[in-house]
Amino acid sequence: MVKPWQDTTLPAKVRAADLLARMTTEEKTAQLSSVWLGADIDTDSAAVAPGQHAYVAESAVLDALLPHGLGHLTRPFGTVPLEPAAGAARLADLQHRIRSANRFALPALAHEECLTGFAAWQATIFPTPLAWGATFDPALITEMAQAIGTSMRTVGIHQGLAPVLDVVRDPRWGRTEESIGEDPYLVGTIGSAYVRGLEAAGIVATLKHFAGYSASRGARNHAPASIGPRELADIFLPPFEMALREGGARSVMASYNDIDGLPGHAHTGLLTHLLRDTWQFTGTVVADYFGIAFLESAHQVAATEGDAARIALAAGVDVELPAARCLPAADHLPQDLID
Repeated sequence: MVKPWQDTTLPAKVRAADLLARMTTEEKTAQLSSVWLGADIDTDSAAVAPGQHAYVAESAVLDALLPHGLGHLTRPFGTVPLEPAAGAARLADLQHRIRSANRFALPALAHEECLTGFAAWQATIFPTPLAWGATFDPALITEMAQAIGTSMRTVGIHQGLAPVLDVVRDPRWGRTEESIGEDPYLVGTIGSAYVRGLEAAGIVATLKHFAGYSASRGARNHAPASIGPRELADIFLPPFEMALREGGARSVMASYNDIDGLPGHAHTGLLTHLLRDTWQFTGTVVADYFGIAFLESAHQVAATEGDAARIALAAGVDVELPAARCLPAADHLPQDLID
């Protein structure tokens, strides 16, 4: 007999509610977790995320998570070079393994970087976002993003970690080339066009970084952002609201920086009061890579990894990326945080 959560004729909210009611606390928590396979293969190579080698080595392994399920697979194509056919076969095998191990046969969401194209071996690379802004051509950017999304969807990817909607205020900022420009309206218009293309291809677009990342003090990565409420509202937030309302993005990524001493991954005002309550966002909020761990190791607003997980979930983060380091250390998570 088909259960309500398996009935594709029912609304997604109804199916999700039915499934959640059947899941244990451990199974729900597993859906908030992720695994980054292969990230620790070559510890002598440069890391693509801050603290990658140390943090991945301390994170939960796939076998330990499988009995309860898995929320995300991190960069199955982009971590190491893979031939397209071999990568697709490997991902299919992984998903079969994940589905076979949990009682609901749930696959994981596979995500990849895709800002200037699917970040995988032999995939097409498109121009930098600065060039998107220079085109003043939203239709062209939508067409480009749909091509990117189609290439990802074909091989089994579900979510893309793009676009970057950080409004540039200081050209010294090291991620300026990933941004669209310095005008909030331009960033919002072009960013929304990118989102429409990615979502049209069936890929979940992820808006980043929420919020104020590009306003970091001295243009340093991860530095605090000295932003007043009016500047935040007038400059840095409009592109995100546009991309949600006009683009239809289904995911948002929290930011590494803090604002007035409050880290982005612990910012209830942004992640819950504004995003959820005011803007009525119903998608997922994902952590930037190791952003939850940084609450303990860098921001030092959490005493332990488990405390960091509790703080982030309470603020509004839904998924720990790229690997489950803090969630496994958080015993007895409040039920309302995982339901």
